[in-house]
Amino acid sequence: MISAGDFRNGVTFEMDNDVYTIVQFQHVKPGKGSAFVRAKIKNIKTGSTVERTFSPNEKFSKADISTKEMQYLYNDGELYYFMDGETYDQIPLNYDQVADAIVYLKENDNATIRFHSGEAFSVAPPLFVELEITETEPGFKGDTAQGATKPATVETGAQVNVPLFVEEGDVIRIDTRTGEYMERVK
Repeated sequence: MISAGDFRNGVTFEMDNDVYTIVQFQHVKPGKGSAFVRAKIKNIKTGSTVERTFSPNEKFSKADISTKEMQYLYNDGELYYFMDGETYDQIPLNYDQVADAIVYLKENDNATIRFHSGEAFSVAPPLFVELEITETEPGFKGDTAQGATKPATVETGAQVNVPLFVEEGDVIRIDTRTGEYMERVK
């Protein structure tokens, strides 16, 4: 059991026969009245987000969430296929389940998949990925504005702001948590 007073970002719990994860939380102690917890919670099955307030002593059962490292194989137009490296079992996932991660995944890349009661509900890419720039405007010689950036498209279709010196064909490292350019690799 977990109480609302113990809420932290990323905690998963069961409420009203659904499983939720905490996106944001805030402990509020008003001058008058009792303290409460204001939280933005996301339903892991539907992806819908709701803001609710809880009494700090409300109790919920902790959700049984497991994670597994799996390899992204291919997309057949509708479904995205991932393979377990140990058993070679393949699971198909729809776009809603992979939407946040797929812009950073190439075929044969590994991803972390989260399961609840044996059913996959989200995919997380590696923290850092190296992808090739397929499209960007050329940088201009002598254009040395401090911290200036330009938009670029990488091989998976993700849009990233990069420094002016980065050109098409360069391989860059991206932080997938923020979607930001880290460094040029090649």
